[in-house]
Amino acid sequence: MTGILLIIAFVIMVIVMIVAISKFKIHPFLSIMGVSLVLGLLAIPLPEVPNTIGAGFSSTFSSLGIVIILGAMIGYFLEKTGAALTMADWVIRRVGDKHPEAAILLMGWIVSIPVFCDSGYVILNPIRKAIVRKTGVSGAAMAVALSAGLYTSHVFIPPTPGPIAAAQSLGLENHMLMVILVGALVSIPALIAGYFFARYMGPKVHSSDDADETAKSYDQLKAEYGKLPGVAISFAPIVMPIVLMGVKSVVDMAGMTGLFAEILQFLGTPMVALAVGLLISLGTLYSTGKGDEFYTLADETLKTVGPILFVTAAGGVLGRVITDAGIVSYISENATFLSNIGIFFPFLIAAILKTAQGSSTVAITTTAGIMGLYSAEGSLMAALGLTTPFAAAMTVMAIGAGAMTVSHANDSYFWVVTNFGGLKVEDGYRTQTLCTLLMGVASILFIWLILLFVH
Repeated sequence: MTGILLIIAFVIMVIVMIVAISKFKIHPFLSIMGVSLVLGLLAIPLPEVPNTIGAGFSSTFSSLGIVIILGAMIGYFLEKTGAALTMADWVIRRVGDKHPEAAILLMGWIVSIPVFCDSGYVILNPIRKAIVRKTGVSGAAMAVALSAGLYTSHVFIPPTPGPIAAAQSLGLENHMLMVILVGALVSIPALIAGYFFARYMGPKVHSSDDADETAKSYDQLKAEYGKLPGVAISFAPIVMPIVLMGVKSVVDMAGMTGLFAEILQFLGTPMVALAVGLLISLGTLYSTGKGDEFYTLADETLKTVGPILFVTAAGGVLGRVITDAGIVSYISENATFLSNIGIFFPFLIAAILKTAQGSSTVAITTTAGIMGLYSAEGSLMAALGLTTPFAAAMTVMAIGAGAMTVSHANDSYFWVVTNFGGLKVEDGYRTQTLCTLLMGVASILFIWLILLFVH
């Protein structure tokens, strides 16, 4: 099958995949793999289908698996040692009680860099409630602000599994510092949109926290953790990998050679840099007297990231099938309008997947797998004209912006925010769903403007 029939088959397969995940609740891994197999059978010579699927799976799994596991494990250790609470306390002291929404927003943004937004909300929700009780600010405004802060870094900034997987899938393993810096930059409009929306909508929505007299005070929360790690050691597992990857980028750009340069390049690869961060967090675990929980925490991490790893690999399979089937080549030759769509294409794909099946991480990893390497001639990245490292980094951001649009009833995070925020379901749609829509749109417009003037 070739030509326009192949394009029609591809569109049908994408629709089938979305319906299978959202309507029939078939696991994303099975849905993506099933669609990949059918599309491969339709468009690739039969003897080559197993090799295409195997190559797509193994290449993606081998390049991303360890990185995702290490990043998730750092997040678990920060959660269990109370380091996340220490970081939150540091932010509150800097921002102050006069700006509670901004404090909880920034707190969530920092904590969610290594920690999944769902877990981050559960960790920080008692702090949110304590601040509501102390300041009298709207509980709904604080719920939305916390959600927005967590969600922003969750979709934009490595080493959160989604963004780091997308960066690797697009071929940016040697440009991770740029992805992190761009992620921080693109976070700004999302955070601003989330902050002002929280301030606007908070007084209009009732939260059960507004009348909750049983909420624990901030000091009580800190006392429950016992011995908390210091500020420096709490931030170190996040900061050190970023520093190491940044140093590697400098060494690469400067063209340095020799043994010392090789050591810096080795330490700055994402896998090794995150391993260093993990060792630091492991030291924190033992210093706080929780070393005996190491095995349990490692086991919990592997159970959590397992599905993410397999879905990520399945997205790589679909991307490989799309390439080998000749779909990208046909689009490139016959649809020059794609170059005008540019950065909005990955945004729309990620937004459709996110809205349909609920998981931001699945939407990010699947879309990145479909886009392919920015340096490969036969990829969708090439068809869209996104062929530089910076354009690829902005594509990661566009995918992240799409993956936050929108959070509703099929998203576990929607229920975490609604239930822990003391909101009714209908108010969850008015707050969480509408806020994520505004944040996603604000982010992609910002990304488009940057590329308009820079690229």
